[in-house]
Amino acid sequence: MSKSQAKKSAPASSSSSAPAITNVLAERYASSAIKAIWSPTGRVGIERDYWIAIMKAQRDLGIDIPAKAIASYEKVKDQIDLASIDARERVTLHDVKARIEEFNGLAGYETIHLGLTSRDLTENVEQLQIHRSLAVIRQKAAAALLGYAKRAKQFRNLLLTGRTHNVPAQPTTLGKRIAMFGGEMLAAFTHLDELAARYPARGLKGAVGTQLDQFTLLGGDAKKVARLEAKVLKHLGFSAALNAVGQVYPRSLDFEVVSALHQVGAAAASFATTLRLMAGQGLLTEGFQKGQVGSSAMPHKMNARNCERICGFSTILSGYVAMTGALAGDQWNEGDVSCSVVRRVALPDAFYAIDGLLETLLNVLNQMTVFPKVIAAESARNLPFLATTTIMMAAVKQGAGRETAHAAIKEHALAAAAAIREGREPGMVERLAADERLGLKEATIYNILQDTERFVGAAPAQVDTFVETARATARRVKGASQIKPGKLL
Repeated sequence: MSKSQAKKSAPASSSSSAPAITNVLAERYASSAIKAIWSPTGRVGIERDYWIAIMKAQRDLGIDIPAKAIASYEKVKDQIDLASIDARERVTLHDVKARIEEFNGLAGYETIHLGLTSRDLTENVEQLQIHRSLAVIRQKAAAALLGYAKRAKQFRNLLLTGRTHNVPAQPTTLGKRIAMFGGEMLAAFTHLDELAARYPARGLKGAVGTQLDQFTLLGGDAKKVARLEAKVLKHLGFSAALNAVGQVYPRSLDFEVVSALHQVGAAAASFATTLRLMAGQGLLTEGFQKGQVGSSAMPHKMNARNCERICGFSTILSGYVAMTGALAGDQWNEGDVSCSVVRRVALPDAFYAIDGLLETLLNVLNQMTVFPKVIAAESARNLPFLATTTIMMAAVKQGAGRETAHAAIKEHALAAAAAIREGREPGMVERLAADERLGLKEATIYNILQDTERFVGAAPAQVDTFVETARATARRVKGASQIKPGKLL
């Protein structure tokens, strides 16, 4: 075979001919704010700011770093060439070393990364990405609370057939149902809020956590080492650092973060699941935009596709909980890198997923359309059945035994349900009034059914409490009330 034939038959270079593979979660669902934090370019930018902050702190503490060197690094910090960095990594087979060489080459100096190990860079930068992402998610979760509160108040008194096991149980109100799911989101937000406030950085700890290299660099002055770390923490925006830590921070902290995200997602998924069921009954829609198509085959369909998407995101998050849970408790000695490939996937993707979920949830809360007449018709059809506990208590007051009344009402309810299935009038009220075991007149039963406010119990008051709490909670989050849902694909 000639050289020219060999060239023709040789496989193309993977770097030159391989198609670009996008992250579906990032490109299709996540907002620009989250993508800016976790994108390769965004990460390199955070790293370079971090290196510059450390140089400034080290210079302030007496390390011989020329001011013009720092200025040179600052001048070129935004010149981020991912292809050049990738080429360097193919030689060094070390991602951090490649990025050090790239930044040094641009600046013309070698004064970054003094006294640092790779984990002093990667651990803190990743934690900064998490910390900043938690702030974004916290704001959107607070905005969702406001959305729940608005809708709960709007439908505070709209009588609704409450269901357990997905079958009619007792009356409630639509506002109470929304407040119920909003309450779950409130609990999830509280956990997220607390975690974001106390989330600690690893700090500058060196190869095995003893700070030896910084200690040596700063002339054995422990106070200077502590001041250096404090300066860096202030730059990063952390309120605290871990004390006795090894090369890596405990991976149980990653598990806690992803679990908190999943809790937020689960709260939204509970709401979305019920909306899917209600949409199937024709009680509401999640909103159907102009030009939207529900099915390529069935023109009439108005699918709850956004709620389905929310449930899908929740499933994705549960997978990342499992992944980070497997890393928790698996640290070898002062640290190893077996967790690296897992975290590179789980951490950014968990934030892409929860961000997309909250964007979708905000759209649903904003666009959902309720059909009060359909809800009223369902309530009227089910009310004689939904009121059975109230009717039973009325019979007890008339002298009937509780178990006797229970058995009688069950008998008539089953017979009435069978009549409905056969297309006959249920005659539930007439059946109950004719039963001497209950001792209730037909007029008495109809009076009970007409007094609909009594059936919802404390539901309106519970809505009021939720609305007040949710709004007070969201007010603590700057910018939450200005969050608007973005356009969804």
